[in-house]
Amino acid sequence: MSDKKQVSRRQFLNYSLTGVGGFMAAGMLAPMVRFAIDPVLKPSAAGKFKAVAEESELTNEPKRFTWKINQKDGWYESEVEKSAWVYKNENGEIVALSPICTHLGCTVDWGSNEEYPNEFYCPCHGGRYKKNGVNIPNTPPTAPLPLYEHKVEEGMLYLGQAKSRGSGV
Repeated sequence: MSDKKQVSRRQFLNYSLTGVGGFMAAGMLAPMVRFAIDPVLKPSAAGKFKAVAEESELTNEPKRFTWKINQKDGWYESEVEKSAWVYKNENGEIVALSPICTHLGCTVDWGSNEEYPNEFYCPCHGGRYKKNGVNIPNTPPTAPLPLYEHKVEEGMLYLGQAKSRGSGV
């Protein structure tokens, strides 16, 4: 006779159902695991710069520049318009400020309010910022305007990601 053990019908059904159940569980868990680790595996958007303007266009008065970037949200890809207030300070250094108010996310404008002609003003709740983007005390903004990473190559200004400068004055 043979030394092999016989598998009973009950054992065969247990093994079969356990295997099928394992495959089903793996099939359900695989998308969840992929969802959790996929953002870690994607290349970072940091370091991507876009040409915005020629350096010769910059003055000591803030000027608004706009550009478009491709943005991917899940499976949806779209072209989004970005903007920045850019000027050269007293030392000739380029300052690129985000136009998004740190209070509630409205858009700030330079010199749009007659009472505060040389300030960034947020019309939503009366938020005010100095020319360098620092929030004025006792106004709604809780922090300075974010600064864009920037570089100049061959006379062109390139802007990257906006970086927060932390809490207010």
